[in-house]
Amino acid sequence: MHAYSLFYSPLAAGPGSIFVPLILVALLWTVVLKGFSLWYAARGSQKWWFVALLVVNTLGILEIIYLIWFRPKDAHEHAPTNHSSSAR
Repeated sequence: MHAYSLFYSPLAAGPGSIFVPLILVALLWTVVLKGFSLWYAARGSQKWWFVALLVVNTLGILEIIYLIWFRPKDAHEHAPTNHSSSAR
């Protein structure tokens, strides 16, 4: 019978197995922030921000900067408007 340590993982052998949950949390964090930031950049017609956010991976740092300071504040800020009025 083998005695397994508290941090034993069949995915990663040795003392590095404790980092598997940390990597999964960092991956989830990055995917969620990247999704929000890409969504706002696309909806705001900010093509250069979209490309930068898509290409550069910074564990969410660039995404947080964009979401706080550079995203369009109004959902209709870049939406085309239709000001036609019907004659009565």
